[in-house]
Amino acid sequence: TVRCALRTGSIANTQRTFRLDTQHQEDYLMKSIRSILLIGLLQAVVATSAFAADELAQIKSAGVFKIGTEGTYAPFTFHDASNQLTGFDVEIGRAIAQRLGVKAEFIEGKWDGLIAGLDANRYDAVINEVSITDARKAKYDFSSPYITSHAALIVRSDNTTIKTFDDLKGKKSANTLTSNFGKIALAHGADVVAVQGFNESIDLLTSGRVDATVNYSRSYLEFKMHKPDAKVKIAALDNSADSDQSGVLIRKGNPELQAAINKALADMKADGTYDKISIKYFGKDVSK
Repeated sequence: TVRCALRTGSIANTQRTFRLDTQHQEDYLMKSIRSILLIGLLQAVVATSAFAADELAQIKSAGVFKIGTEGTYAPFTFHDASNQLTGFDVEIGRAIAQRLGVKAEFIEGKWDGLIAGLDANRYDAVINEVSITDARKAKYDFSSPYITSHAALIVRSDNTTIKTFDDLKGKKSANTLTSNFGKIALAHGADVVAVQGFNESIDLLTSGRVDATVNYSRSYLEFKMHKPDAKVKIAALDNSADSDQSGVLIRKGNPELQAAINKALADMKADGTYDKISIKYFGKDVSK
């Protein structure tokens, strides 16, 4: 009986020891897994930070600043009669690259996938009149704005009655109904005549079927560059409503690259390069 009791106690002790050893092994295994995961996470963070910090250095080392652009969006990025890529944004991109000490290489793509190409590391930046919005700023970084457009009240050259936005009350304004410009016209009491875009608005205006249109000032400037004799004029500018600014779009977390691009843009303004490009395509400085 005593031997049975001792043997039973010995078995119980062995089982307790086995359970403790098993628990210790499980605890050790879980700690090891957690340590491995933590090390991997830290390595990923360090690698990502290093990549971001080195992106400007990588551009300079490669000697190329890769820029995503459409190539089909005149006057910003398009092909001329000899099929050479040109445009306001293209020349801005080349001037930035020159000031970074490298060459510009443009990679063309459709607008729908242009920003996604930045995510896929196809290029270093997108220069394609990309509007600076809060939604985009949440995911990407922008340079300082290099182009600004305001809401412009456009009328026929012989119109003497519409001088301010308030004068739109009771007048016909050609606008797309869902645009902010259409909303501005409605807010000032205009009777909005629905159109598909800027060109149709101008056609209705010059033919006398409407009294005005509210549109981007840069669209008007581009139009006048191509048709300087067109009998239209800007009656008023709204510098507070619907101002649209565009910047160079880059991946988030590249402060060195962002600072270098901003310096390049500032230097272009200071030495007259920006004004030369702007006047070539719009007839005036479109940065403000």
